[in-house]
Amino acid sequence: MNNFAEKLTYFFRKKSVRYAIPFLTLVVGGSFGLKEFSRLRYDFSRVNPVREEAQKVGIEMKKPSEITIEKEYERLKELDIDNWEQIRGPRPWEENFDEGEEN
Repeated sequence: MNNFAEKLTYFFRKKSVRYAIPFLTLVVGGSFGLKEFSRLRYDFSRVNPVREEAQKVGIEMKKPSEITIEKEYERLKELDIDNWEQIRGPRPWEENFDEGEEN
């Protein structure tokens, strides 16, 4: 038994064993951990809770295929961006804010 313990102690004192076993454990264990996180990420990316919640409230959302860059560009071209009025928004510390009130 004493001879086996000495051989085991000698084996674990080797530099390659002292650094290789923890490194390999970290690499192999990390790959399994990342696999689980990746699986969770892709499982939850398939669910669209915003669309479902909006339909419960009664908000009609357009399908993503209906909205294109070209259609949005045409819609924005029609806006009049030269005539506008700057309106100061309410601050959280202002309790009684009227839109027509000036400071």
